[in-house]
Order: sequence, then structure tokens, then C-alpha cells
Amino acid sequence: MAPYQIRQYQERDHKQVVDLFSRGMMEHVPTTFRYVLLLPKTLLLLFVMPVAIVLVSGSWLLAVVCFFFLLLLLRLLARQPFKEYVALCLQTDMADITKSYLNAHGSFWVAESGGQVVGMVGALPVKDPPLGRKQLQLFHLSVSSQHRGLGIAKALVRTVLQFARDQGYSDVVLETSIIQQSAIALYEAMGFQRTGNYLETGIIKWLIEFSIIHFTYPFPSAQKHEL
Repeated sequence: MAPYQIRQYQERDHKQVVDLFSRGMMEHVPTTFRYVLLLPKTLLLLFVMPVAIVLVSGSWLLAVVCFFFLLLLLRLLARQPFKEYVALCLQTDMADITKSYLNAHGSFWVAESGGQVVGMVGALPVKDPPLGRKQLQLFHLSVSSQHRGLGIAKALVRTVLQFARDQGYSDVVLETSIIQQSAIALYEAMGFQRTGNYLETGIIKWLIEFSIIHFTYPFPSAQKHEL
């Protein structure tokens, strides 16, 4: 595997960054589908509906068809939050990364290997941080599937942390979904602390219990200053 370097985003990276972001988000769909299948309300639905059809119609064939239809529906529901998020980002911050990040007192970095963008991460100041805090928010950490396990994600996060230190921020914050267990493990291993969680709004996200976890990385100097 070719070595990689982390550098600031350039306009010529846009297509590769967008492709990496889109692929990375949609990779979470199978995991989300498996997660949804194990929810108690999902298991109940998959049991009750076919049984009810058998009791009403007496047809096992219709019950089997219903079961597979429900599986297909759940697969579509698992895909929807990520599809909506990608579409939203491509119309907002990811439409013009230079304007959204580099020209907004934040930054955006890519990991490059063999002339290809294989990783990415962005950061922006939090507009309304808690009183007495100056916070930087991490966005869109992603590494291509072929380049995982090389420490690229850690290096990208360290780049954000170093940028925050250099700019005098007291905290780095981020949000990730309960589905992204590898990302959660990475953040916790690097010293981020869980500081809250909430369920995404919307009937589909409520049905699949799409929980969002908020993480904070407080710099020791900022903690001492508060004391």
C-alpha cells in the first residue's frame, strides 16, 4: 500500500472528495439494516404481521410474501437517512468546500495516497458555544475502504486537534450515529468524551431509532483555566 500524506483541500480534489463522502455514507446501510432487524419492535412486527395474515386469510404463501415485503421495506428505511444526509450535504457545505470551510475560519484536509484522495475531514467553529468556551466542530471524517487500518483516520483527527490547539480552541466537538461503531471506538480511544445523545427527528429515523451521540475533546489547558 502506497504511503499517504495529509494536506489541505484544494479545488481539484472536489470530485474525489464528494465521491469518497457519498460512498462512505452509503456503506453504513447494511449495518443499519442489521441493527434495525434486531430492534424489539422490528422483531415483533416481523412475527405478528405474517401470523395475522395466516389467521385472517389462511394462506401461508401470502404470509411469506408479506414477510419478504417487510424485509424489503426495512431495507429501504435503513437507506433513507443516509441518502437524505448525502443529498443535503451536497447542496450545502459540500457544494463549495472552499467557501464553506476554508473561507469560514475553519479548514478541510484530505489524505492522499498514490495521487488519489483516500481520506478526508473538515472542521468549523461552533457558532454558539457554551459560555466561556471556544469550540471547533469536526465534520465528515471518512477513509476509503481500501485504505482502512493504516492509521489514516487517527492522523486526520490528530490534524484537527492540532489545528484547534494552534487556534486557541477550548474543545473539539463532533456528532456521530449509534450505527458507526468503528468511529465511536476511534473517538473514545483518542480521548473524546460522550457528552450527550438524542434521537433524530422524522418518522423514519424514529422508527429505526437513529440515535446521534455528541462527543467532546476538552483540551487540558482549557479545563485548568475554567477551574
